[in-house]
Amino acid sequence: MIASRHRIQPATGQSRDIVLVVDDSPETLSFLTEAIEGSGSTVLVAVDGESALALMDRVTPDLILLDAVMPGIGGFEACRRLKRIRHLAHIPVIFMTGLSDTEHIVKGLEAGGVDYLTKPIIVDELMARMRVHLANARGSEAARSALDAAGRFLLSVNADGGVRWTTPQAAKLLHALSPGADDSDFHLPADIVRWLAKAAKNESEPHVWTLGETRVELTYVGRLGSEEHLLRLAKAASDDATVLLRQHFSLTKREAEVLQWIARGKSNKDISVVLTISPRTVNKHLEQIFQKLGVENRSSAAAITIQLLHRHGSSGAP
Repeated sequence: MIASRHRIQPATGQSRDIVLVVDDSPETLSFLTEAIEGSGSTVLVAVDGESALALMDRVTPDLILLDAVMPGIGGFEACRRLKRIRHLAHIPVIFMTGLSDTEHIVKGLEAGGVDYLTKPIIVDELMARMRVHLANARGSEAARSALDAAGRFLLSVNADGGVRWTTPQAAKLLHALSPGADDSDFHLPADIVRWLAKAAKNESEPHVWTLGETRVELTYVGRLGSEEHLLRLAKAASDDATVLLRQHFSLTKREAEVLQWIARGKSNKDISVVLTISPRTVNKHLEQIFQKLGVENRSSAAAITIQLLHRHGSSGAP
């Protein structure tokens, strides 16, 4: 059994896909192993859900073929547990079972499966479905890798606030906000879950998440699936930046806060939501800010602010 997370390199020098087959039938395991290895992939096997999850502590497969009915931890429960582990949640799971009723198919998809095959397995159909789901998974992984490389603060969450995956930058920020949180069961607070439901319907502006002395702005980016949402994190304006702007431009604390959000490109409406004041009050603050900075519009005020914050290395710079 392979005990490494490294990709397997065949003679051609190209990495081979790793397929984990989980089934308690020796005949099925033998049959599928021969067929899949014949297609050029590497096969790992497990006879129940518990041993499959234990195996994935050492090896990360590219795709899982999972029997629904097994002794101990069954396929549906194993899949649900798998999807709660952040670094494994992206792996496509194809269920294989003799259960063909609609209720079982729905149960498999709700558990996190991407496909459902009924036994006896037809090899050509299985291979075709595997190719499609492996290609889709590679495309998703490439997109995540690009976001990681760009240093983006992004995370994917379920409708109930469970985190499915994050970019490295977002993961660091989440752990800073909640140091004791575990990757496998991290959930957003209840107030953010309520905000998420509204944001998914375009009924809410960005949300500021405050924990201790840290303030983070959450922005809804879009829906990735029926139950998956993409969010962007951004550090909210820092107290250091507020002090700098107040001292440099002789601003009040509220004026400094408004100016920081102007420098981040926010509208009066956005700022009113973040600071819990009315848009009209924001506008009155802007009149005072323009006068103190000696400018006539928000673009000029933003430009001066960005230059000052960057010059002083403030974390409040966009």
